[in-house]
Amino acid sequence: MTAPRSAPGIVDAHHHVWDLSARDQDWITGPELAPLRRNFTLTDLEPEARAVGVAATVLVQTVTVPEETPEFLTLAACSDLVAGVVGWTDLTAPDVADALARLRACFGGEYLVGIRHQVQQEPDSRWLVRPDVLRGLAAVAEVGLVYDLVVKPHQLPAAAEAAARLPELTFVLDHLGKPPVASGALHPWAEDVRWLAALPNTVCKLSGLVTEADWVFGTTEDLGPYADTVLDAFGPGRLMFGSDWPVCRLAASYADVVSTAQELTARLDPAERHEVFAGTAMRTYGLTVAGSPAAQEAPCA
Repeated sequence: MTAPRSAPGIVDAHHHVWDLSARDQDWITGPELAPLRRNFTLTDLEPEARAVGVAATVLVQTVTVPEETPEFLTLAACSDLVAGVVGWTDLTAPDVADALARLRACFGGEYLVGIRHQVQQEPDSRWLVRPDVLRGLAAVAEVGLVYDLVVKPHQLPAAAEAAARLPELTFVLDHLGKPPVASGALHPWAEDVRWLAALPNTVCKLSGLVTEADWVFGTTEDLGPYADTVLDAFGPGRLMFGSDWPVCRLAASYADVVSTAQELTARLDPAERHEVFAGTAMRTYGLTVAGSPAAQEAPCA
């Protein structure tokens, strides 16, 4: 991974893009998600991000198909905004190490900073501690990548167990583990997230909260207890901001998501806020910001 350096402005550690003409996003179903059933590109994101002081982003996988990650790496290599990609590969495949090596060899492969799987869709609540999955996670650690956890609350205990078994791998919890914000319940989510946070190789994203609420968003009052829980459990040095754009648009604009995160962290001092809005992401993912993309011959097929 590239050596980290300090970055001006905000680092948005979690967003997506997709092109429905390239492939379907089969999770976008029903009338509630209808506003997302269109293309969302970096061209759409960039003016919104730049307007609120975002200097760099991390582009995160959306679907479990092998073609998406090389496409994202090409986007990153040709972008002044995307500083890292969290991609996908089949962790259970016998050749997972070779698959990771192929991704690193792709055009833009130096932008690969992590791997993610849609664990939230797995019916087995202990999927993360299956022997074949643990073997794949160990391969992720071997090549110096991190692993993003997208899980539901009932899967947090297995996430903590996996992190305990693989202390050499950094686990990044997306969206606070999707707490039940709409119901107002804190337990047992809070206990389980503290169990995960007690492990030093874990980090958390302050992301996805607005869409775990009721999607009619206008106040941070309902979100405060969840943000406070992860702030106290992980500390600013292991917490990073992510917009979850464009999914966040179901409940709030990009600017509102940023300002909400700033309100939720208002009790922090300037150095601590820098950690949440830049430092933690830079350090965890080994990001660099700005500069021309490295010249390479051609994207991989």
